[in-house]
Amino acid sequence: MLDYAQVPNLPTLFFDQVDRYGDAPFLWAKRSGVWTPLSWRETADRVSRLAAGLAAKGVSAGDRVVLVSENRPEWMIADLAIMALGAVTVPAYTTNTTADHRHILTDSGARAAIFSNKSIGARFLPAAVEAALDFVVTMEPDAAGDDAGVPVSGWESMLADEAPAVIRQNAAGLQRGSMCCIIYTSGTGGVPTGVMLSHGNIICNALSAEDMLVRLPGFEFGKEIFLSFLPLSHSYEHTTGQFVPIAIGAQVYYAEGIDKLIQNIDEVRPTIMTAVPRLYETMRGRILRAAEQAGGMKEKLLHKTVDIGKRRYLDPSSLSLSDRLVDPLLTKLVRSKVSQRFGGRLKAFVSGGAPLNQDIAQFFTALGLKILQGYGQTESAPVVSCNYPDKNKLHTVGPPLAGVEVRIAEDGEILVRGELVMLGYWNLPERTADTIKDGWLHTGDIGKLDEDGYLMITDRKKDIIVNSGGDNLSPQRVEGIVCLEPEVGQAMVYGDKRPHLVALLSPDPDWLADWQKENGKISGPLNENTALRKALQGAVDRINKNLSVIEKVRRFIIVDEPFSIENAMLTPSMKIRRHVIKEKFGGQLEALYG
Repeated sequence: MLDYAQVPNLPTLFFDQVDRYGDAPFLWAKRSGVWTPLSWRETADRVSRLAAGLAAKGVSAGDRVVLVSENRPEWMIADLAIMALGAVTVPAYTTNTTADHRHILTDSGARAAIFSNKSIGARFLPAAVEAALDFVVTMEPDAAGDDAGVPVSGWESMLADEAPAVIRQNAAGLQRGSMCCIIYTSGTGGVPTGVMLSHGNIICNALSAEDMLVRLPGFEFGKEIFLSFLPLSHSYEHTTGQFVPIAIGAQVYYAEGIDKLIQNIDEVRPTIMTAVPRLYETMRGRILRAAEQAGGMKEKLLHKTVDIGKRRYLDPSSLSLSDRLVDPLLTKLVRSKVSQRFGGRLKAFVSGGAPLNQDIAQFFTALGLKILQGYGQTESAPVVSCNYPDKNKLHTVGPPLAGVEVRIAEDGEILVRGELVMLGYWNLPERTADTIKDGWLHTGDIGKLDEDGYLMITDRKKDIIVNSGGDNLSPQRVEGIVCLEPEVGQAMVYGDKRPHLVALLSPDPDWLADWQKENGKISGPLNENTALRKALQGAVDRINKNLSVIEKVRRFIIVDEPFSIENAMLTPSMKIRRHVIKEKFGGQLEALYG
């Protein structure tokens, strides 16, 4: 194990691991259909050469450099090269709109950017031109097109001829408490807010994760295999999918995309997978559909396995003698085959980024797959707690990890203290002061600690939706955009812990009156009128064109009664009362998810 107290910063952590693992394979990507590795030493060579190239362009300590790319070896190389100069990486999602990119570029004051391909460039370059970046670097030759409007350098041309030793030497002097990245996350106003993280924030998380992972049966330093597919621009993957593998000497395979994830799992055979609940929901659905399609005995055996497995976890005393006798046979006939679907050597799933539905957790546990749920947020770099392999309580998010303190405030809010707590919000000192008080991070989440010190999340103070993919989004922002359309008078979006947004829509009364003059008066429930639904669907389609992928409204219900103070769905200041609306319409909204 590494002595984390002696690790001054993230680039030095990486370079020290290069000394340990040298020519062993480290980063893998598909090249012409074949998995091709870069060794630790080859990766370090590219990190130093890119850092030297950036330095030659004038990038220095404190400069912000935006990084926009799908997961690939170049992402890690660029991130480490930027940090090695004492500069600050600003990750951005590949799905961002031009407006999103413009905000991040201007708010962060970035002077340069690195992006990967032409598709991203189409949305990113107009923002880069407006932000007057000094230069951009493209990972792929044709990414910028013929007239980018900003100085462009290709990836290969940015790599210095040699890897200068001075890069590592200078990186060793970086302070653990200095800022290494700004990760943007949506706030209550809907405008992405920059979270400033230090080298020490992420090192603390890596230490915590290592302390948990070493307890996995069969864990070996230098032998574990990760499959990276969550966006590296998300703090969860940035830490657990990049710096944790570096810390434990693991190999990292970069998935070709979510559409090929199952195929990649079969090819890579990962030993540890970190993912968000949405993935586990999808996997569960595929397993159940496959059993249903097979029918007959296969379907019956799967359901029997899940039933016995759940009861074995929840209430072992409920198992009959017959259950106990058949269970080993089910392991051979069902659980072993499910295990093979995930490569056959998976030691654990780790779930984070959003709350995990208990049915999902129990399903995989019943099938013999260990799933460890954790909790965190970008402001804590991000992991606060996680279940340990030797004591996994599925209804909790585990105990605080090593080096982390958690206490519950009088109003039930979860407070966190430790080196993992962010430096603050970029350019928002007042909000920082409201969030970090006397060293305690006020998470905005409500919870409690059980008798074993395991944390349970019970509610959220913040009015933020966290979907099952772990993405944060502002309901007020989406609702505001929805209500700009003439057909819509009021809206409430819904989707916490769910894969996408759905909505309640109240038609604008004037628009509805005019519509009924042309189409006839509606006598029954508005939601059952096909013509009205078609009209509002047209409005939603227009709205979705201006929303990011995670903000799009996929389905909706038309309500008969507008939200009002009289029916308690509006406050006196005319804000919607979400808990009241959810109490009335929660069942119908959940039904939209099938």
